[in-house]
Amino acid sequence: MTGRLLRLAALLLPLLLPAAPPRAAEAVLLPGPGGVTLRGLLVLPEDGRPGIPVVALHGCAGLGGPAAEPRLPPRERDWAARLAARGHPVLFPDSFGSRGVAETCRGGERGLRPETLRREDALAAAAWAAAQPWAAPGAGVFLLGWSHGASTALAAAGAPVPPGLIRAAVALYPGCRRAGQALPEWRPAVPVLMLLGEADEWTPSAPCRDLAARAGAGVTVIAYPGAHHGFDQPGMPLRELRGLAQAPGGVARMGTDPAARQDALRRVPAFLARHGAPAHKE
Repeated sequence: MTGRLLRLAALLLPLLLPAAPPRAAEAVLLPGPGGVTLRGLLVLPEDGRPGIPVVALHGCAGLGGPAAEPRLPPRERDWAARLAARGHPVLFPDSFGSRGVAETCRGGERGLRPETLRREDALAAAAWAAAQPWAAPGAGVFLLGWSHGASTALAAAGAPVPPGLIRAAVALYPGCRRAGQALPEWRPAVPVLMLLGEADEWTPSAPCRDLAARAGAGVTVIAYPGAHHGFDQPGMPLRELRGLAQAPGGVARMGTDPAARQDALRRVPAFLARHGAPAHKE
């Protein structure tokens, strides 16, 4: 029995630990909506072969704010390494720092709403990424977002979407209470995967279930019992955050849930592969 447990631990440990560092993130500039120039970060696969890009949408904490060069937080850096290892170029458009905003977790959004301006950013980033030499020709892109960025992914995946641009979208703990109010007629134009924490106080799972039920076919919902906001973070002890916008009473817990993280790290690549991801690397 001990030997079986050791073999199981050896299989699971690479999933629970942060991924090995990928090629360094490259700073890029790309055209955004309304004539704005969006700054961003790009992580390319080591082998240099074109792949289907993932446009990765940051949460309310942003990518470091406008006073410094953008940087990838641990969660985003971990996902970028894993996706690049599977052949995906990963593009992180910086909606906040590009417009002089540091974060929106505790302050006002200043117009940077998921269903409006950030949706436009996501579609602009998708169009730019799909036209680059490191993108598989004519394959479109995937969307992946966390929290505020997950709400953005849902909005950008909703009809209408330019034909052939978005293949599918993944939303990790989106704010669906607000999305349901802002997008009452939301219908996904592409397959959508929602990954939710059942114990999430900041972006609770119930409104997402309701939103998916109203949308009908095309949305897969996975909810993890006992998991809090940020369950896919690499090695974040559960902690209480205060002064949060959108959270009841301004308070929510956030941190890694090992079982939910393990499942998400398996499920997301499988979902992308099912919808056209290259599989030349593991």
